[in-house]
Amino acid sequence: MQGRFTPLALALCTALGGTLPSWADESDSAYDERLQILGQRDQLRTEAGSTTLIDEVELEKFSYDDIERILAKVPGVNIRSEDGFGLRPNIGFRGVTPERSKKVTLMEDGVLIAPAPYSASAAYYFPMMSKITSVEVVKGPGAIKYGPYTVAGAMNLTTRAVPDDLAAMVDLAGGSDGYLKAHGYWGDRFGDLGILLEGVHVESDGFKSLDGGGDTGFDKNEVMAKLRYDIQGERLNQVLELKLVYADEVSDETYLGLTDADFRQDPLRRYRASALDRMEWEHSQVQFNHFLAGPDFDLTTRVYRNDFSRAWAKLNGFQSVSPQTDRDLSEILQNPEESLNSLYYDVLTGAQDSSSPLGFDTLIIGTNDRDYYAQGIQSDLRWAFPLWGLNHNLQAGVRYHEDEIQRNHTEDPFLMQQGNLVAEGGETITATLNTEQTEAWSLYLQDTLSWDKLELTLGVRGEFLDMHYQNRQPGAAGDYLSKTTRIWLPGASLFYRLSDQWGVFAGVHQGFVPTSPQQPPIIDSETSVNYELGTRYRGDRSSLEAVLFLNDFDNLKESCTFSASASCADNIDQEYNGGEVEVYGLELSAEHRFRVGELDLPLSLVYSYTDSEFQTDFDSDFTMWGQVQAGDPLPYLPEHQLTLGAGLAGQSWSTDLLARYVSEMWEASGEGVTLSGVETDDYWTLDLAARYDLGGYGEVYGKVTNLLDEEAIVSRRPYGARPNRSQQWVLGYRFRY
Repeated sequence: MQGRFTPLALALCTALGGTLPSWADESDSAYDERLQILGQRDQLRTEAGSTTLIDEVELEKFSYDDIERILAKVPGVNIRSEDGFGLRPNIGFRGVTPERSKKVTLMEDGVLIAPAPYSASAAYYFPMMSKITSVEVVKGPGAIKYGPYTVAGAMNLTTRAVPDDLAAMVDLAGGSDGYLKAHGYWGDRFGDLGILLEGVHVESDGFKSLDGGGDTGFDKNEVMAKLRYDIQGERLNQVLELKLVYADEVSDETYLGLTDADFRQDPLRRYRASALDRMEWEHSQVQFNHFLAGPDFDLTTRVYRNDFSRAWAKLNGFQSVSPQTDRDLSEILQNPEESLNSLYYDVLTGAQDSSSPLGFDTLIIGTNDRDYYAQGIQSDLRWAFPLWGLNHNLQAGVRYHEDEIQRNHTEDPFLMQQGNLVAEGGETITATLNTEQTEAWSLYLQDTLSWDKLELTLGVRGEFLDMHYQNRQPGAAGDYLSKTTRIWLPGASLFYRLSDQWGVFAGVHQGFVPTSPQQPPIIDSETSVNYELGTRYRGDRSSLEAVLFLNDFDNLKESCTFSASASCADNIDQEYNGGEVEVYGLELSAEHRFRVGELDLPLSLVYSYTDSEFQTDFDSDFTMWGQVQAGDPLPYLPEHQLTLGAGLAGQSWSTDLLARYVSEMWEASGEGVTLSGVETDDYWTLDLAARYDLGGYGEVYGKVTNLLDEEAIVSRRPYGARPNRSQQWVLGYRFRY
């Protein structure tokens, strides 16, 4: 693909001439910026759409390990918290389903990072935030460059660049609940060759208390190596870079929550039936980047391969014996006093033994074993040239990608005996055995035409998918499906510069979320037309961005998953049509930095108002919808979110305070399903951080998250009430060379 673009670009540059654009004048900085999607934050951005950049300075204020806490500074983000650590975050933008972040285009260094972005986009892997140097979020028309998921937007996590000179860092921290962190890197240049080595280890005993004792925490590791070689020429500069990553996790995490009554007594309790729940996974990545920069253009090519293997042993429910005794765990925990449910509840808590082997109160422990791979090659071209009295900034890209998921889900019967889970000894049953695979070509073309104070951007994205599904269960070898999807996604935006510091913008683009390979033709892709209108200001000490948006869905789709608390062992990941939906709201972010003598006083505000309405009446078997009437809202979409930040910094010290408010959220949209008419709690969270510079001897830092130790029900999915992260304190030492 590189060979196709380079001669064409060179010929066009030679024919039309022109001067070197600002984004290509230095090969080092230009290459590093190609791994980003927003670039620097110290100037007025002229792209349309809501954009947010959280740089390394901001990330280090609180040194969060949890992406959910980091995204509190991004407007328009809706999150359903689950484990309290952000191990498997549920992130949505502008009202799209937050389940496992599956409708957000997730990238690391410009490359899709979900285990199988097309075939099974649920992000059961998420990079460790300690190694990330910036978080970039784009919503609106700019999202068409970063598909396949263009309804909500894109998030890119940038890793550390290979340094120009010798650089090293050690970061050691410890805290409550057995929290430990060790993070370090070393990098240097030897002529044109650069090297970077980085490693992170984070662990915790967990903040929940398991009945009978036991860990409820995690242990995570990630190592990264980069090799970079620079080739300087008279007219062309090139960079070659190889990136290698290995990561693993062992976490004692569960889908089992609490009854509301037990939550009010002890929100950090875990029932004995979850004692064997454990997630184990391994992730590896190989990425090769080639960057070519010349007069008026640059070309970035990335070749990548991601492998991910996971096995999650967890409580699935009780033995299915008859329709009269079958109960979903959510139904049991929502109504624990009902006669049969009370018996199940006593078994879950260990207060009562299972009555007999393979009886209706036999517990089923399922191990969801999955293997994924994703690989591809993509090239992105930027070319600046004058034509017909206008300045053009042309961006084009093409990507070939393929990914696959292989599921092997098994179930084993266990008995509760004297407060302990004991293997019943029955035969292991294979519940799910299938493969989904996708081959995808995608391309985009976007041209920004500049004339005086006006910029007009026109773009289009194409997604061309060939998908395959096979049920590999014995006796189902003929259950095979192949399908194709071909779609073009246009977008347009305007930016008008009112001054050097202030501008207004508007945009419209088509949103798209593909169906998974196993879905029959009756399930439509998710499509929408998305509108926005906004203004942006960037001054020396102040910044402001305000955006009104409307996402008009032609068809909203959802999928049946264990994480959605659905009884779908026989049709895992089955998708459902939701018809027409409107999501609309306001996103506002503002910052100002006061200077009083030798002190800096930064203040920030992030506010999101979001509302939604189904446009039609329908009945659905999907566990979050049920009997929907026009006007019903989407679940897990808070109407109001507010984040306030304040700081005080001297020459060698600083302290920062972050307060976040999230309003209540509906657990289900319609009637007739478990959790109909039930809401989460609204809550405030207050975080405090401080640091002191020891001069040439490094720095010490500390933080307290959830300072007031406020506990709230943030979700009742997957099964039962779940708390936010309880109070945690951390002390650390960081040394840089």
